[in-house]
Amino acid sequence: MRHTTTATLLATLLLAGATVGCSKSGDEKAADCAAALTERTGGKPEDKPTVKEAKERVDAFDKTLAGMVRSGYQDASKEAFDTVAEKTAEGGKSRPEACKPLSENDYTALQMAKAIDALGWTGEDGQFDKLKMVKSLGN
Repeated sequence: MRHTTTATLLATLLLAGATVGCSKSGDEKAADCAAALTERTGGKPEDKPTVKEAKERVDAFDKTLAGMVRSGYQDASKEAFDTVAEKTAEGGKSRPEACKPLSENDYTALQMAKAIDALGWTGEDGQFDKLKMVKSLGN
């Protein structure tokens, strides 16, 4: 009886370990989601930010818009916000299958970050580039 219990426990632990070993990391899930979003909205295929990087990009965009409003550029800020909203909407209302494992907040951050990239508002390092944004809005 003792050997059977030990063997069953060992088999269960091995199966659990195999399952954990096969699951993807959060960064891998984010990369898969970013690739799916690239197919919908465009942008650079190599732009596959982690959730943390996506949140940093969106936060930089948000801070730029807030600074524009404080400086009296409400119309330009609204235009930039509306442009990102339109680009984000191009991705469709349904969530790509690759994005389903992400929380709503993480998905939204990736969706906006990919829209910012698709608009050409990121630099070589993947960071939000406010100068690129301003130049594109001036056209």
